[in-house]
Amino acid sequence: MDSLAVLLDDIAARTPAPGGGTTAALACALAAALAEMAARFAEDGSVARAGELRAAALDLAERELTTYAPVLEAARLPRDDPQRAARLAAALAAAADPPLALCRVAAATAELAAEAVRGGTPALEGDATTAVLLAEAACRSAARLAELNLAATPADPRLTELAALTARAAAARAAVLP
Repeated sequence: MDSLAVLLDDIAARTPAPGGGTTAALACALAAALAEMAARFAEDGSVARAGELRAAALDLAERELTTYAPVLEAARLPRDDPQRAARLAAALAAAADPPLALCRVAAATAELAAEAVRGGTPALEGDATTAVLLAEAACRSAARLAELNLAATPADPRLTELAALTARAAAARAAVLP
């Protein structure tokens, strides 16, 4: 448990990373791990898919550690620097991609976990429900991070995809917790 305490200390530190993106990705990885556990007890074919989602979420947690650095670098440029606005806009646009990818993983995780609630082992319903809730929270959190990064570009098509993904995660939650 010491490594978990260190992780929490790192998140709580006065540093930009790990922050919300990494934390949301870790929540998604936890959700996928719970879905994977439920699938193992049910002995169904979703074990591999849950493992893939868990690995993807962990990869995104690592990626999130450095995603926002270019935004901070651009923001530190002098306000009168002629390249500042363009660099900041490009950095923010790029910083929206990892949370969008996390939304995709989290929505899929929520749906997979919801299937485990409906068709899995009754003794694991609480675990699978927890997975759904964590995945939905990760999806909503990541979507908000991406929305904040895209605030200056309201016509960005990624915003539509983010809305659809959060709706999928919410539907998975509603299916298990009416």
